[in-house]
Amino acid sequence: MTSRGKISILLFVFLIVLPCTAKSTPNTTPATTAGKPAATVDPSAVVLVGAGDISSCDDLAGAEATAKLIDNIPGTVFAAGDLAYPDGSDEQFAKCYGPTWGRFKDRTRPAPGNHEYHSDGASGYVRYFGAVAGDPKKAYYSYDLGAWHIIVLNSECKDVGGCGAGSRQEQWLRQDLNAHPAKCTLAYWHKPLFSSGAAHGNDPEIKPLWDALYEANADVVLNGHDHDYERFSPQDPSGKSDPQRGIREFVVGTGGKNSHRSFASPKPNSEVRQADTFGVLKLTLHAAGYDWEFVPEAGKTFTDLGTGTCH
Repeated sequence: MTSRGKISILLFVFLIVLPCTAKSTPNTTPATTAGKPAATVDPSAVVLVGAGDISSCDDLAGAEATAKLIDNIPGTVFAAGDLAYPDGSDEQFAKCYGPTWGRFKDRTRPAPGNHEYHSDGASGYVRYFGAVAGDPKKAYYSYDLGAWHIIVLNSECKDVGGCGAGSRQEQWLRQDLNAHPAKCTLAYWHKPLFSSGAAHGNDPEIKPLWDALYEANADVVLNGHDHDYERFSPQDPSGKSDPQRGIREFVVGTGGKNSHRSFASPKPNSEVRQADTFGVLKLTLHAAGYDWEFVPEAGKTFTDLGTGTCH
């Protein structure tokens, strides 16, 4: 065989083998989940999603709009008070909250609001949620969610023996925090300590509970009451900016109550505000931090995204 023939055979073999070799080369591109590289996906992350000020029996459109959002968001649901307007009665929970947010009842951890106490002892709320809402005479309790410790408080202070230093709720809170020294801690209740809302604004009655949370290095507080959405940067109980140890507060009174309300002058450390869009706050809780996302009702464009780390 001539040299030219040998070269032709070798070239033929090379062209046949090369494509086969290329096909067998493993794909080294990282797999992705929801647009994130696999290396950044946290398999231990859990979701907490919800809002306050939800179902108004004279117009269920807002509550149904936010319920449709939660239909597509798996996870634990927080309901931050004023859940069935106007009085939190048995009938209003059954006919107004039930057809909307009631479809998530088996994964909801509620907090009472002032409208729940229009019915004696929040009786409609207590009967609707049962043992999941804690001791019916107190309506404050705690639970663990992933790596996080979650605390649910009752801002109807006069109905539970007060919220001041030394009150039963404040003492219980300190004991609960001592018994659960988690790296990441979140608390929610209805009335916010800080709010730029023109209807209600700051509620200093709740400050002793903030004091206890701050001293225990809690990370996040969620509230409702003012029918708007507002996010604060981390701050101490006196409202002073504190990037290192401060608590980040969200007011999420956007659950569907059909009365958006305006803002007064912004309070110090208020970073984001909106009062024309119903929606829910979705928190993805990681072992050492959290992501937040305000998810708006269909047809609206406002959103708010960010991340934070635990103390």
